[in-house]
Amino acid sequence: MGHLLSTNGLRLKKRPQTLRKKKKRRSCFLRGPCMLCFFIRGSSSSDGFEAECHSDSGLAKLSSPEDCAKFLLSPAELALWECQGRSLLSSVPARLIGPPALFCTDYSEMVCKRKSGEPQPLAPCKQPRSASQETTESEEDEKSTSQSLLPQLCPLPSSSSSSFSEEQESSLVGLQVDSGHNLSNDKNLDISSSSSSSCLLTHCSAAEEGKSAEITDTSRINHLPSSILLKVFSHLSVKERCLSASLVCKYWRDLCLDFQFWKQIDLSGLRQVRDDLLVKIASWKQNVTELNISDCRNVEDYGVCTLATQCPGLLKYTAYRCKQLSDESLCAVAWHCPLLQKVHVGNQDKLSDHALKQLGEHCPELKDIHFGQCYNVSDEGLIALAKGCPKLQRIYMQENKLVTDRSVQAFAEHCPELQFVGFMGCSVTSQGVIHLTRLRNLSSLDLRHISELNNETVMEVVRNCRNLSSLNLCLNWSINDRCVEIIAKEGRSLKELYLVSCKITDYALIAIGQYSSTIETVDAGWCKEITDQGATQIAKSSKSLRYLGLMRCDKVSEETVERLVLQYPHIVFSTVMQDCKRTLERAYQMGWSPNTSTAS
Repeated sequence: MGHLLSTNGLRLKKRPQTLRKKKKRRSCFLRGPCMLCFFIRGSSSSDGFEAECHSDSGLAKLSSPEDCAKFLLSPAELALWECQGRSLLSSVPARLIGPPALFCTDYSEMVCKRKSGEPQPLAPCKQPRSASQETTESEEDEKSTSQSLLPQLCPLPSSSSSSFSEEQESSLVGLQVDSGHNLSNDKNLDISSSSSSSCLLTHCSAAEEGKSAEITDTSRINHLPSSILLKVFSHLSVKERCLSASLVCKYWRDLCLDFQFWKQIDLSGLRQVRDDLLVKIASWKQNVTELNISDCRNVEDYGVCTLATQCPGLLKYTAYRCKQLSDESLCAVAWHCPLLQKVHVGNQDKLSDHALKQLGEHCPELKDIHFGQCYNVSDEGLIALAKGCPKLQRIYMQENKLVTDRSVQAFAEHCPELQFVGFMGCSVTSQGVIHLTRLRNLSSLDLRHISELNNETVMEVVRNCRNLSSLNLCLNWSINDRCVEIIAKEGRSLKELYLVSCKITDYALIAIGQYSSTIETVDAGWCKEITDQGATQIAKSSKSLRYLGLMRCDKVSEETVERLVLQYPHIVFSTVMQDCKRTLERAYQMGWSPNTSTAS
């Protein structure tokens, strides 16, 4: 009877195989199998019954499930079934049928409207992807995938469905036996439910793995705040940032180009640096305050001029041993950088007085200059510089034979704030040095290798410069014991005294130990008249001494030095043997051993 009410009832005999394959598509008018049709198909198995049903002309007039119910439960139809010895509801279990409620007048309530309670077929459960693959996709794909796949692939079993299956298990078994089905369908339901639950657990575990992978991903260094990464990169040199860190990724490259790293540019010792690099730096950053191109032999005037024109805020310019540079580069720095405070351009043979005049004219804020071994610099350039830069605090000249007493006098008159003065090996005499007594703030004085320096000038400088803390008189054979005694007595702030290759004896060391309570460093190396007595007396009497240089003092025995080292451990004694021992000790502390050095 159910076949007649299906949509494919008229083509049942023509396509029996297709109907078996598409059995699930049979439905009544509302695309859901009628419960009565289910019972009738389960109870009727003879072809004769189908022939009778198809031959009945009254069935063709049925147009709705209500008409179907009225027709099947009509007295005539029921009588026909009773005449055949069968009952319409003989296959229905007794527990599913209430007392006479089935025979009520409103038959429309007995028809199921839709297949809402039947479990939906489960789609095959896909295996979850690995955490490494999931992390490579975007978060939107993860959310859409989890929202779309979870309800379809792995539906959560409800409590009502589980209770219904437990209560109706026996009735379903009886229903399947009466309808001719095996118990394998029930097993399939259990397998499908177990597969759905396992799929749910797998998906949840995959989600947890994805979350853990995401947490691990956020712990990478790139997820740190940029301020912390900038602090880390600040401990790298320019070479390490440019040739290593900036090549890791674009984010690190942008961090390495941060303005704070390019305020102080230190390219010293990089022989491969050329003008094109300075031009690129000038195009990138215009806030450079410090530039060091010492020993950059391939940098020419063009690169320095280009950088100077683009960096008006330059404060410190250092270019030691750049012999290829001339006045052009330093003049450009002077013209375009009026705030310049430091210029160290030692050992440049092409530098002349013209560049120094430009500095004195355009850089009134200059405080620190170094023109050592610039052999073309003379008094003319230094005098112009001294007059134009009254704020100078440090000046150092070395082996400038064209510099005389006139330059010393000019600096003493026009630069009252001078604190460090050095004229090593210059053509300076005592007549020029005596002008330094005007400098009340003088703290460090380097008078090494002054050809005509007498003891009276040195003593006068020490008496007048009360803030003098470091005095270097090395390589001056005119300095004697009496001068050292006056220095020890008058130098109330003196802490460092260098007397290498001076004409002194043990009396000078004894005077330092007796009269000075501030001197901490004394270097008397290469003084041939120093003996064990002088070294012992200064170590014994001086309370402030921390370093005593006795290098190549041949009259001081090594046994005496060893005894003094043990007796006065707070004093460092410098001899050839002691320095070698300290060097080896430092090497051992750093992990060096003779075996490794021999193997290498």
